Amino acid sequence: EERVEAMLAGTSRKRDEIVARLRPTNYREEWEFTVEKVAVNAVMAGAEPAHLPVILALASTEISARISSTSSMANLVVVNGPIRHELGMNSGIGALGPYNYANAAIGRAYGLLSQNLQGGSVPGLSYMGCQGNNFSYTNVTFAENEEGSPWEPYHVQQGFTSDESVVTAFVCWGSIWTEGLRERWEDKVKSMLSSYDPFLGTILLLDPIVAREFVALGLATKEQLIDWVHENVRMPASRYWNHYASQTFIREDALNGIEPFATYFAADPDELLPVFPKEKIDVLVVGGSSNAQWSAYQGSKLDPRYRSAGARPTVSVDDWR
Repeated sequence: EERVEAMLAGTSRKRDEIVARLRPTNYREEWEFTVEKVAVNAVMAGAEPAHLPVILALASTEISARISSTSSMANLVVVNGPIRHELGMNSGIGALGPYNYANAAIGRAYGLLSQNLQGGSVPGLSYMGCQGNNFSYTNVTFAENEEGSPWEPYHVQQGFTSDESVVTAFVCWGSIWTEGLRERWEDKVKSMLSSYDPFLGTILLLDPIVAREFVALGLATKEQLIDWVHENVRMPASRYWNHYASQTFIREDALNGIEPFATYFAADPDELLPVFPKEKIDVLVVGGSSNAQWSAYQGSKLDPRYRSAGARPTVSVDDWR
């Protein structure tokens, strides 16, 4: 109780205030929970009171870090704005690894509160991920390297100001790793990303070196890189409609005449279709420039049709101070 009291000092919100509702799938009852319940889970995760506003913000997204998908989805969390420095979060060397207290504790707290405040996450009962996902342990939680990036920060892209502190929760499955952009970079990027299931999206995590390489190639903004990926990363229609994701998520849309999927469904087998919609391509800058490393995660913000009515993937941290 003493530790929970100390944790609650990290926010001005009342302990009995309702934060949000969570559930492992769309087919289960939503559980409602308070600030105090989130604080209890933050204590169990080893977080500090200063971390609590970020943890509360994540809880308020109404996006579970323990989603029960048979495809074993996990989460990816990025923090933007001044709170990165206030908490000593890592956006440089080792940012995605187990080397930073704030990164790890916040990600761990997000997972624990999701599991405990949504009615559980029991394999075979309320969690049905076939293989599970080791990303779920700390939810790939890091701060964006805004200072090293040649582009505007992610939260500014989402309509916030640069001096606001913001957190975003993505869903993801796995990743492909590579280094640098060489002479045949276009072929390499196309072949990498066209191996992914269509529609589910991609999150590009670029070291600042790689971000600057893209700028030197003429992609002066994140939006231009997103446009390039959308227009150039394609696969034949016959393969597009033979994937798990397209059969599961968008075939019904296509049959109901919803565009662009209806047009994609009518395409000739050899016609090349965009693998990812623009709104399912995101770019984040992270890393310490010790290598021109980057990764492409399969994932995006959770599709609106699969999240609760009140869910918001990108939320203010300042609102929970």
